[in-house]
Amino acid sequence: MGRLLRGSNSGKSKSSASDLRVSMLLNPKRIATLHSRVSILSLLRRHSTLPPNPNPTTPLTKPQLKALVINHYSRGKFSNLIQNVVASPPVLLLACQNLTPRSNDVNSLASPAVALRFSVEELGRELGENRFDVESCCVRMVPSRKKGESLVLPNLKLKVVIEAIRMVLEIVYDERLVTFAYGGRVGMGRHTAIRYLKNSVQNPNWWFKVTFDREKFEHKNVNKLCLIIEEKIKDTVLIGIVRKLFECEVLQIELGGCYLGRGFPQECGLSSILINVYFNGFDKEIQDLRIRTNQENPRFDSNEVLSGSSVFYKPVKIYAVRYLDEILVITSGSKMLTMDLKNQVMKFLEGKLELKVDRLKMAIHSATMEKIDFLGMELQAVQPSVLRPPMSEKAIRAQKKYLRQKEVKAIELRNARETNRKKLGLKILAHVFKKLKQSDEFKFDFHIENEVREIFRTWADEVVKEFLGSLEEQANWYRMLSVGDFLSLRHIRHQLPQELVDAYDHFQEQVDKHIKPVKARKALEEAERRVVEEEEQKYAERTVQELTRLCMKVDAPIELVRKAVKMAGFTNNMGRPRPIKLLIALEDTDIIKWYAGVGRRWLDFFCCCHNFKMVKTVVTYHLRFSCLLTLAEKHESTKLETIRHYTKDLKVSDFNGIEEVHFPAEREIKMMGDKNLSDPKPVDGALSLALIRLASDEPAYSCVAHFCDRKDTIVYRVRLLQNRLNVNPLDEKKWVPGMGAIHEGLNRKCLPLCSDHIHDLYMGTISLQDIDCTSFVDVD
Repeated sequence: MGRLLRGSNSGKSKSSASDLRVSMLLNPKRIATLHSRVSILSLLRRHSTLPPNPNPTTPLTKPQLKALVINHYSRGKFSNLIQNVVASPPVLLLACQNLTPRSNDVNSLASPAVALRFSVEELGRELGENRFDVESCCVRMVPSRKKGESLVLPNLKLKVVIEAIRMVLEIVYDERLVTFAYGGRVGMGRHTAIRYLKNSVQNPNWWFKVTFDREKFEHKNVNKLCLIIEEKIKDTVLIGIVRKLFECEVLQIELGGCYLGRGFPQECGLSSILINVYFNGFDKEIQDLRIRTNQENPRFDSNEVLSGSSVFYKPVKIYAVRYLDEILVITSGSKMLTMDLKNQVMKFLEGKLELKVDRLKMAIHSATMEKIDFLGMELQAVQPSVLRPPMSEKAIRAQKKYLRQKEVKAIELRNARETNRKKLGLKILAHVFKKLKQSDEFKFDFHIENEVREIFRTWADEVVKEFLGSLEEQANWYRMLSVGDFLSLRHIRHQLPQELVDAYDHFQEQVDKHIKPVKARKALEEAERRVVEEEEQKYAERTVQELTRLCMKVDAPIELVRKAVKMAGFTNNMGRPRPIKLLIALEDTDIIKWYAGVGRRWLDFFCCCHNFKMVKTVVTYHLRFSCLLTLAEKHESTKLETIRHYTKDLKVSDFNGIEEVHFPAEREIKMMGDKNLSDPKPVDGALSLALIRLASDEPAYSCVAHFCDRKDTIVYRVRLLQNRLNVNPLDEKKWVPGMGAIHEGLNRKCLPLCSDHIHDLYMGTISLQDIDCTSFVDVD
C-alpha cells in the first residue's frame, strides 16, 4: 500500500516535502522509528569495521557474535543466520563453551575434546548445506513403567546446534522484549520478578493469574510461532529446523506444566526463548494498555494540586509480570476495570495466540483479602506495618535494659581507666623521685618528656570533656566562680586599677562562655525537643501510610514445603526427623552433599520471602537431623555418637585429612535473608532424585558431563521419588502441587560421572541439563 501511494504521488514529492516534515514532527512514533533505524545503521557501520576472528578454531566472544549477527540485518529483517552465523565453527565452539558445566573445563575446548565426539567443521558444513539430520541425533527413552509417555532427548551434537540457535535468537529478540517479561533472559529470573513486585507495585486492589490448560504446543501453535519468527528473520533453514525439532518431539512446550524454567532434562534449551517470542505480541498489547491507562490517569503533584488538603490521590495503574508461561496482572483501580482487562487478555490469548485458557482458575481476587500463588510463592497486599512492624513492649524493655547495661559498662570502664591513671601517675612520680635522690639532676637513658606530655594532655582532654558533659558540675563551678566576689561591687571597682578590672571582666566572660550551664541546658532541651518532634513526625507518616498505602508481601508456601518434606521421607507422621534408608548405599560424603544440595536450593529459592525464618527452621532442623539419623542408621550407631563424630555442622574429611563443610552451617543460615538477594539456580528436582553408586567391576567410561574427558568415573543409577513411592506426579492429591518431577524415562538409568561433576550435581551447581543423558550405560 505504501509503495502504491509513493508511486502515484511521485510527481508531487517536492511539493509535499514540507507536509511530510510537519507530519513527522507531529507524530512521535515516526520519530522513534526513525531514531531506531538510524541507531541500527550506525551499529551496522560500526560493527562492519570489526576485524573477523583471527583463529577459526577458537570460539568467538559474545560481542563478536553480536556484531556478526547484526551484520546480517537489512531492510528490517535478519537473513541467512543458519548458513552465515550458526554454521560457523567459532560460533559452534562458543556454543560448546556455554554447554560446558565447569569453568575450568573451558580450556579443554581448544584441545581435541570436541573432536572426540564430533567434528565441528563437518557439523558446520552440514548446517550450511542444509544436510543436517535432526532425527538421527534424537534418542527416545522409554519409561520403566508401562504407564507414561516416552522421552526424546537430543544427543550432544544436537545440543550444540540448539545452543547456537538459542544464542542467535537471544541477540535478535532480547532487546525487543518488554521489561516485565522474565525467564530465559540474562539477569531476569524469579527473584528479579519478585523484586519488581515488592518495589514497584503500589496499592494493588485486584489481580488475576492467567492459567492455561495443561496441553502441549499443537501444530497450529507451531505454525503461529514460525510466522512470528518470520516477521524478523528471513531464513527458511532456521524455520525448518525449528519445525523438525517439534516433529521429533525434542522440543516440547507444555503450557500449564511444572517443568519450564527449572532445569529439568525434559526441557529443551530453546523452550524459554521461543516462549518469550511467542508471547511478545501479548506483552506489547499489555504494555499499550498500561500506557493508555497512564495517559487517561495523569500524575498530579500532591503539593500543588492538593496543598493543605487531607485528600490523597491514588492513580489508576496496571501492572503485569510474566515468567515464561506464568502471567500475573494487577490493577489499582476498580473491579470493573479489572474485569474489562481480563476479557481483553482472554480475547487476545484465545484469539490471536490460539491458546486454551482455564477460565475457572482465571478468577479475579481481592489483593488484600486473598492470597494468590505465583512463581511458587504466595502473594498478598498488606499494610506497611505487617512487613515492618513497630517494636513491641517486650522489645522496648529489652532495648532499654541493653542501654542501661551499656551505660553501666561504660562507667566501669571509666573507673578502671581512672584507677590505671592513678597507678601510672604514681609509678612516674616514684621513678622521678628515685632519680632525684640518686643524683642532683635528672638523667634518663631515653627521653620520655613527649610521651608524658601526650599522656597528660589526653587525660586533661578527657577530664574536661567529662566535666562539660555534666550540668551539675558546670553549675557548681559557675556558682563558685561568679557569685559573692567583691570585685563585682561597683564602689570597689572604681578604687581598683583599670587593668585588674579588665582582667576580671575578661575572666568572667570566659566563665560565662564555657561554664555557664544555661546554654548547655538549652542545647539539651533543644535536642530532646527535636527527638520528640521526629518521633511524632514518623508516627504521623506511619499512620498515613497505614491508611493510604499497600505493600506486596511474599511468603513461602510453608504447608507445601512441609508436605514435600514429609513425602520425601525427611519426617514421619508426627513431624519428627527420620532417616532415608535409600541413601544408606551412598558414601558418607555423598549423603551429606545430597542433603546439602536440597537445603541450599531451598534457601536460595525462598530467601526473598517474608517468612523465610520458617524455611530456615526446616533446613536447620528437619534436614540436618534427618541427615544425622541416616548416617547413624548406616553405621548402626546412636544419634549422639553421630553428632559427636560429624558435629552438628556435618564436617567430613577428604583424602588429605582436611575437614570440609558442605551442609550450610547454623551461623551461615542465620545470616541469610532478603539482603543477599540474587536470582536462584534452577530447581532441578533434587528432592525427587537420588543417585545410587553401583558396586560393580565395569570398565572405565567417559564422564557424561558435556565435554569432560575424565575416565576415572563411577557409575550411578538414577532413582526417582515418584517411582519409589508409586505416585503419579500429575495427581495433586498425592503429589505436592507446583512441585516438578523428573521424567520417568530416566528412572534406573546408569550414568558414569567423575568426582567433580557428581559433586556439582549434588550441590546444585549443575543440573541434569548439563549432562548428556543419552550416553547412559546399560548395566544389569
